[in-house]
Amino acid sequence: MSNRLPDRSSADVVLIVDDVPDNLSVLHDALDESGYTVLVATSGETALQRAGQALPDVVLLDAVMPGMSGFEVARRLKGEAATAHIPIIFMTGLTDTEHVVAAFEAGGADYVTKPIRPKEVLARIAAHVQSARHTRQARNALDAFGHAAVTVRASDGRLVWQTPLARSLLTRYFASAEPQLPEAATDWVQAQSQAQLAGLATSSFTVAHGANRLVLALHEQTGDGEWLVVMREASDAAVVEAMTHTFRLTLREAEVLYWVVKGKTNRDIADILGMSAATVKKHLEHVFDKLGVETRTAAAGLAIGRVRQLAANG
Repeated sequence: MSNRLPDRSSADVVLIVDDVPDNLSVLHDALDESGYTVLVATSGETALQRAGQALPDVVLLDAVMPGMSGFEVARRLKGEAATAHIPIIFMTGLTDTEHVVAAFEAGGADYVTKPIRPKEVLARIAAHVQSARHTRQARNALDAFGHAAVTVRASDGRLVWQTPLARSLLTRYFASAEPQLPEAATDWVQAQSQAQLAGLATSSFTVAHGANRLVLALHEQTGDGEWLVVMREASDAAVVEAMTHTFRLTLREAEVLYWVVKGKTNRDIADILGMSAATVKKHLEHVFDKLGVETRTAAAGLAIGRVRQLAANG
């Protein structure tokens, strides 16, 4: 039973994790005869090392092992960006509901009960490997064409996978390197995934940063409870720049006026631009002076006129 890094061009790779040699032998022979490249591990620590090195297409994982349990192995694999996408099939003699629930909560995609029936295991593996292959092909295509996309676990907003561009955008707009969407975006994924499954229309989610916006759109389901979200960045920097020159505003004053036009309150604008509400109020007073107006409505009316003029000339 070889544990050299596999040739990914020749066969799908399965990592079997079990501390019982007889179980490993039976499963290895069945999978090898079916054309899979098989790696084995007899402990949780070894499993994590092998999975990180080889990135198998599926992990067949014993739930109960001495030392690190299979549940902990699964949690660690799902907690690492490089291995989070790998489907995990638990092998367990524990059929009590609490243990089945624990397997899924740890990140398992499926489970089979002991004593192991090789034909059943092969059927489960084939289904998950095919799904993983299609997902991998889609991800590789997105990466190749420079699209920003993530796969999100709808239940908790955990990022299962993300393109380099998506990682950069998420860090900039959400100011966090955590592999998880913030609460508001997670709520949006949950609502939109339910809508799509019900055949209803879905809507996008927008995050503002200055005059720029990050727009998230739910694309399709990629696995059990996992969804592909595609992102695009939009910018109204040209509009802000035009307001700056037309009304002789500073950049910050123009940004405040831009969000006034969008109907945002001072508190909203403070959150968007990363300043206090008092500072927004002071900028707005300067805007009123420069535009020769006394109200938000009048300031917005002048700015909207300028925006329409730009659109007509563009």
